[in-house]
Amino acid sequence: MKSYQKLTAAQPAACRVEEEGAAPTPSGHGKLAPWWVGSGLLVAAVLLSTITVWVLRQVSVGWLGPTPPPKCILVPESHRFDCYPERHVVVTQELCESRGCCFIQSPPLAEGKQGVPWCFYPPDFSSYTLESLNQTALGMVGLLVRREKAYYPRDIEKLRLNVEFETDTRLHIKITDAANPRYEVPLDVPRVMKRAENPIYSLNFSWDPFGLLLQRRATGTVLCGRGICLCVPADSTAAPAGSWPGRGGTRTTRSSQQLLLAASWEDAAYTGAPAAPATPSLGVAPQLSLPFSSSLSLSIFPLKEVVLQPAPGLTWRTIGGVLDFYIFLGPDPNMVIQQYQQVIGFPAMPPLWALGFHLCRWGYGSSNETWQTVRAMRNYQIPQDAQWNDIDYMDGYRDFTLDSQKFASLPSLVEDLHKHGQHYVMILDPGISSTSPHGSYWPFDEGLRRGLFLNTTQGQPLIGQVWPGYTAFADFSNPDTHQWWLENLQHFYARVPFDGLWIDMNEPSNFMDGSEDGCPPGEFDSPPYTPAVLGDSLSAKTVCASAKQKLSVHYNLHNLYGLMEAKATASALVKIRGKRPFIISRSTFPSQGRYSGHWLGDNRSQWKDMYYSIPGLLSFSLFGIPLVGADICGFSGSTSEELCTRWMQLGAFYPFARNHNTQNEKAQDPTAFSPAARTSMKDVLLTRYALLPFLYTLFHRAHLQGDTVARPLFFEFPWDVATWELDRQFLWGRSLLVTPVLEPGVDSVTGYVPQGTWYDFYTGSSVNSSGEMLKMSAPLEHLNLHIREGSILPTQKPGTTTEVTRGNPLRLIVALSSHATAWGDLFWDDGESLDTFEKGNYSYVVFNVTQNIFTSTVLHASAEAIKVTIGTLSIFGVQKPPNKVLLNGQEKLFSYLDNQVLTVSDLGMSLSQGFSLQWL
Repeated sequence: MKSYQKLTAAQPAACRVEEEGAAPTPSGHGKLAPWWVGSGLLVAAVLLSTITVWVLRQVSVGWLGPTPPPKCILVPESHRFDCYPERHVVVTQELCESRGCCFIQSPPLAEGKQGVPWCFYPPDFSSYTLESLNQTALGMVGLLVRREKAYYPRDIEKLRLNVEFETDTRLHIKITDAANPRYEVPLDVPRVMKRAENPIYSLNFSWDPFGLLLQRRATGTVLCGRGICLCVPADSTAAPAGSWPGRGGTRTTRSSQQLLLAASWEDAAYTGAPAAPATPSLGVAPQLSLPFSSSLSLSIFPLKEVVLQPAPGLTWRTIGGVLDFYIFLGPDPNMVIQQYQQVIGFPAMPPLWALGFHLCRWGYGSSNETWQTVRAMRNYQIPQDAQWNDIDYMDGYRDFTLDSQKFASLPSLVEDLHKHGQHYVMILDPGISSTSPHGSYWPFDEGLRRGLFLNTTQGQPLIGQVWPGYTAFADFSNPDTHQWWLENLQHFYARVPFDGLWIDMNEPSNFMDGSEDGCPPGEFDSPPYTPAVLGDSLSAKTVCASAKQKLSVHYNLHNLYGLMEAKATASALVKIRGKRPFIISRSTFPSQGRYSGHWLGDNRSQWKDMYYSIPGLLSFSLFGIPLVGADICGFSGSTSEELCTRWMQLGAFYPFARNHNTQNEKAQDPTAFSPAARTSMKDVLLTRYALLPFLYTLFHRAHLQGDTVARPLFFEFPWDVATWELDRQFLWGRSLLVTPVLEPGVDSVTGYVPQGTWYDFYTGSSVNSSGEMLKMSAPLEHLNLHIREGSILPTQKPGTTTEVTRGNPLRLIVALSSHATAWGDLFWDDGESLDTFEKGNYSYVVFNVTQNIFTSTVLHASAEAIKVTIGTLSIFGVQKPPNKVLLNGQEKLFSYLDNQVLTVSDLGMSLSQGFSLQWL
């Protein structure tokens, strides 16, 4: 029996949600709407206290300089939007006021922390006027006009406002240059044909200055803004800002960041850049989710850099393109993410083997050494589905080559893996070696002949440096490159029949800044404003922004590079293998989940990195990339046995589970540790494999309708403010709570258990929680898992591969609710064929319990289900011992334990046939 201790713990403060009545329509052209006047009066009411606080602050620091204008003093610190965001500039009063902005110094914060902006926009900063607003078939179109020039060059005088009420829960707002076409991200988004009939939101505008207010119709809750101000749209810079209810948002592209972002003027850059020490930014996912109480949630999908501040407010900054926003209104968090994925596309269904355990390292040294690891895993009967190789297998680190000496036996290794129902995955980089003698390296020679590489402004291949030395970079925006990529993969597949691909270094990463010749002067490589990127330069450790690609200049395509490579790779794998592709990409962009999964980049063998992986995987789940995980046990540095044991426990519940480490460090695969640690790692992997039917069904739901696989607790309990900041635990679906140990030297873990009855996964013992922190026993060999009441989990007797496991009998775990009900489902197909759901080649079974009767109902059947039997039914929470159990009316032997667990074994029921089981 497990022990639990209820703790008295401080709960996070509730998020303040502003409730207001429906905003009136604009009173007329050139006038402030009443809600703007009300906001102004509210601010004016605190003017006296604000001035007093400011004067006392200046006296306290020993000076009383020139008094700022009253219009500046009346702006509360929380509402000060940065007017001089350029980095590494000492912002003086002269510089600030030259932009027409307010300047008030604030005490400096600790190093590395952002504080209240010294230079900020005044209330009367010249913005845009809404000159006209007309109804359209889908929404509204308006014209915005600027009366005065802004401080950035080539500011735009006239903007076109386009509003589309796309669905009852989705609003699309787009602001573009009214006179000139501009680059727009080539993302395949749905085009609506009619206006939403019953939107749950209302949208109102202020005419002068232009602003907008978004509210929920039912409650009047303000969702976006007490004014969205377009401050400085210019040819290469734009900075809209506004106020939003709530205190923070969830968004991260980094593996070293908490799930809930603080609203404290911190930059949240969305520019994909190569990894830098401690600050990797390996993808772009411009989505911000705002949790509200009372099951109200909101998500904003811009393509921008974001700064949050405690107003609460947001500033978006972009260095090109258009202002293009989708707003999703839920109303609950799960629906928000589903609505988001309706726009970007639902993720692909992975092959079943992709959900098994993967093993890799940089530094195996040879195919024989790799093979030894595979054999050791088999010898200890530790589950493993895929063996990987890093760049070691290549000849001189060149793509599509094989080291004929150290990796001569690789084809035989892959053949052996396939004989054992296992798979092989290899790494590829987009940098193609450019230094081989002409005629000796087909990938470069042919790519050069066809003109498939990124070019300089002079029309020559841009040469950078990656692992093989000097390299050219494939231009995946060119459809001809996709064919060349396919041909290269076909050639290599003929030698080494790989099963999946790991596409790395695809930001694209470059060991040089720009190219071997640097980057030319100009607006692309040196724009008026540079976002918070590595090295404060757009070309730092990547290619020149001015590089030419088939579709556009690299300045416009940089963040899409990894997505375009993933699309080319997925297409090639389908053509080569005729099965579902498996791809893991480092760089990502919205809609990436349609083509690949993601790992969180190079981490370290440290406890904090293990913790940071949880908000990382939860964030990418929100981004529509459910197949995500971190390098288990850490990539760089040497792990310890305790750390690796705990990390293997956590990593066994990453949707994508891979142990990977670097060269010149000790091995960290499970066979490298003591018998006790090895057994612990084996046991938790067997638990994962037992749960594969449940996990696979979750991925089906993600593919079908955009559900998350790993999800934050606040997704299921949005009304419980204590769950909003939880990022040390997570759920699989709605049913399985994972509480890992994330600290050294402990034998217990404290976790939050939401209100209700939860059952220990291993024993079935119940835990009744009022919504509280519980201290749980957690010896080194144990991971705490709990099943939510009302759930039915399909599990299976685990084997050492997914192929073996899928042939074993199923065990259904029923976790009864307080009303003695439960529900669950199972999706089943062959695990690898393309489009099985779309073609009807699948089985779907629904399980239900009510009034002491369990029923299995087959809603759709295929031949695959005939091969599978349901062997055991375990029912947790049966209040009293039954007198008898009936299977389809026939009496059946059973067992009943004191912890209220009823078990019926040897059912022998085919998955393809419905049945019922009753206990009396």
